[in-house]
Amino acid sequence: MVVDLIKLNGFRNYQDVQVELSPGINVFYGENAQGKTNLLEAVKYLSCARSFRAQKERDMIAFGSDSAVISGHILHDDRDFLVEARLFTASRRQLFINGIKQKSASCLSGILNTVTFLPDDLYLVREGASVRRKFLDSALCQLRPRYLTALTEYNRLYEHKTRLLRDLKEKPSHLETLDVFSQRMAQFGAVLISYRSSFIRKLAPLSDSVHHDISGGRDQIKLSYKTVSAVSDPGAPAQELSSILYEHMLSLRKAEIDARACLTGPHKDDLEILINGTPARAFGSQGQARSAALSLKLAEREIYFQDTGQYPVLLLDDVLSELDARRRDFVLNRISGGQVLVTCCEEGLVKTAGRVLYVENGNVFPR
Repeated sequence: MVVDLIKLNGFRNYQDVQVELSPGINVFYGENAQGKTNLLEAVKYLSCARSFRAQKERDMIAFGSDSAVISGHILHDDRDFLVEARLFTASRRQLFINGIKQKSASCLSGILNTVTFLPDDLYLVREGASVRRKFLDSALCQLRPRYLTALTEYNRLYEHKTRLLRDLKEKPSHLETLDVFSQRMAQFGAVLISYRSSFIRKLAPLSDSVHHDISGGRDQIKLSYKTVSAVSDPGAPAQELSSILYEHMLSLRKAEIDARACLTGPHKDDLEILINGTPARAFGSQGQARSAALSLKLAEREIYFQDTGQYPVLLLDDVLSELDARRRDFVLNRISGGQVLVTCCEEGLVKTAGRVLYVENGNVFPR
């Protein structure tokens, strides 16, 4: 899959720009705060209708504008797709594929897959569980439309149940609906656990293989899925997982009421990473942690290839400058075979680029 053209209008600091891309490596270089990352953000949004940095869509609209348009021409399996996202400050976004308005973001699944690697991802191993859950969610939302639907609904139910628990003293009648929310959360939470378990099983051997290479055979990485304590087998059928989750929530009913918070569920999941049998988060060196993060991201890319037969578009946002020469060369040697978009401050940082573009103040100039 390849993005060969992207158009931005009123998006971030781009008033009206059109950028042609190479099917190989594309390098965007220039000073900081000129709009390099914005280009990668736009491509990411076309893949899953989610930004890797903005919490709200209005944050992506240019200052002084009330709307923005991101559109991209995508080649996938010898088919042409024109994907367009229209963002508004005062109303819900609109998504279009080949001019036809779509009902939800799940329609984008399978058209354009992206793997994003940001400087913050180098801290994936050392940060809290929420960062690793986001890593899992980002991958699965693109690969599995049902996962995106379940995650959206689970998060909605979680927010409602949290508000209900917080307001019980003022609105005790809401207690009657508490078990209904728990049951629904268990139903959708089971889907999340099932998909996460399957993804981690695929990710584990691939990341270990990459990590073996990057460490020169010195280190071994092992991944372990940490979910609700009552779930002994995350790979069990979703219906069985749903029953287990619901019973566990009921057993904590009084505790949740006292704490005014949801105390159990996949919103607390974690991906434990061990290096040579030791938890990497607490005991791994900085170099080991960065190598582990690289391994996870490159393994994620391989899963997309195994699943779809095509490499996803790889988005590298100023990551290479954060790596030492050995790790930078390792990454560049592993990313052949697909389209890559790289941002950096130095034009010569990537010597094998198919297309080099200079970015300055919301304008893009081919070199």
